[in-house]
Amino acid sequence: MSKLKLRKDDDVMVIAGKDKDKTGKVLKLYPVAGKAIVEGINKVKKHTKPNRKDQHGGIKEEERPMQVSNLMIICPSCKKRVRVGIKQLDSGERVRFCKKCNAVMDK
Repeated sequence: MSKLKLRKDDDVMVIAGKDKDKTGKVLKLYPVAGKAIVEGINKVKKHTKPNRKDQHGGIKEEERPMQVSNLMIICPSCKKRVRVGIKQLDSGERVRFCKKCNAVMDK
């Protein structure tokens, strides 16, 4: 299991792939696979047959998981895509911080 520095509801920017330079919010994480679903990113069209739940079927767009290595967190204070570090506060709490502006990212 890999340790991810991303969390749900983080704002991220795609740095590689077909959606490069787009931004979105992390909806779901898959830490074992090292993937994340980002709102509005990596959309694919899925063809579905009519069934009891969906009477019409048709073509639906949905987001698919993408590699976390292709994402960078956007710092809430400096509004840039940044690398993230982890430091321990005096209270013993571990928090993420921006390596550009040294601002703490966790509430």
